[in-house]
Amino acid sequence: MKIGLVGFAGSGKTTVFNTLTGLDVPVGFGGELHLGTVKVPDKRIDLLTGIFKPRKTIYAEIVFSDIPGEHGAEKKGLSQKSLQQIRDQDVLCLVLRAFPNPALDAPADPAAELDAFHTECLLADLAMVERRLERAKKDKPDPHELAAFQLMQQTLEQDLPLRSLAAQVLDRGKLTGYGFLSDRPLLVVLNRSEGEAAQPLPEAMAARLKAIHAAGVVLSASVEAEIARMEPADQAAFLEDLGLKESALARFIHTAYGLLDLVSFFTVGPDEVRAWPVPRGSTAKQAAGKIHTDLERGFIRAEVMPYEVFLAYGSEHALKEAGKLQLEGKDYVVADGDILNIRFNV
Repeated sequence: MKIGLVGFAGSGKTTVFNTLTGLDVPVGFGGELHLGTVKVPDKRIDLLTGIFKPRKTIYAEIVFSDIPGEHGAEKKGLSQKSLQQIRDQDVLCLVLRAFPNPALDAPADPAAELDAFHTECLLADLAMVERRLERAKKDKPDPHELAAFQLMQQTLEQDLPLRSLAAQVLDRGKLTGYGFLSDRPLLVVLNRSEGEAAQPLPEAMAARLKAIHAAGVVLSASVEAEIARMEPADQAAFLEDLGLKESALARFIHTAYGLLDLVSFFTVGPDEVRAWPVPRGSTAKQAAGKIHTDLERGFIRAEVMPYEVFLAYGSEHALKEAGKLQLEGKDYVVADGDILNIRFNV
């Protein structure tokens, strides 16, 4: 999963990036694109690794991109270069400043920055849609494609992002090459001062995020970046002092997985124990394709061990002896924590 961090000058975006990745990228306006990969913590993977003792353990991963913004504190908008770079991301993360910044003349106004970013994304998408509709007058596109672009135009003109359109309403199969910004899932980070880190999102902000089909999380990046560099044994005490139960990374991952509605299934064995995130509602055949296209193409059945059932019996052999191994077909809906073994023939 690729998550692109964006934000206006002085938002603390790079500090958030350092907090989430454990890196130490210099903080400043503009600069180069920075990447950081983190493993998604999962205690279930840790336990399965202890049982199977594989040669390698592979956690799900998130690749964070610190996308450069404008080069001056007086700038409010994102440059065309920045807008182009975020088209490559699976998820957008907008960092909003909600703390005093002596380097900036203006007071913090996260609601205004959210609306400004939302508007920029809508206008960028609307420009692409209108260009395509203008060309449609000459090249006679597929009627279904034309209807999709007309629907997108209506949606954007109503100040709604394209992600507000359900999959049943908008067929995105032919739209992947366009890179519409407002169709990306949006996660908003409200970057606060230390004393407000444990307070929930303001009601007005929560309502606005719901209206534009986005999710939000609160953190104090400057403090949590310092905590992230501490020894794990010391981190819990400092988080407790802030009134927090989990690190910024853990809270961020939970929110991102919830926003994308992801579940994880596992594959296990002496060679490898691995976590595979998939959208909730994925079938066994689709999960097989996540592992390898050959498994999806030649799918026969899935042998399923629900994680809690596996733990109750302690081993794959004991579970099979008890008749608790589930044999499922291609339409079986994968549940969070399922351990899958795919039978296939190509």
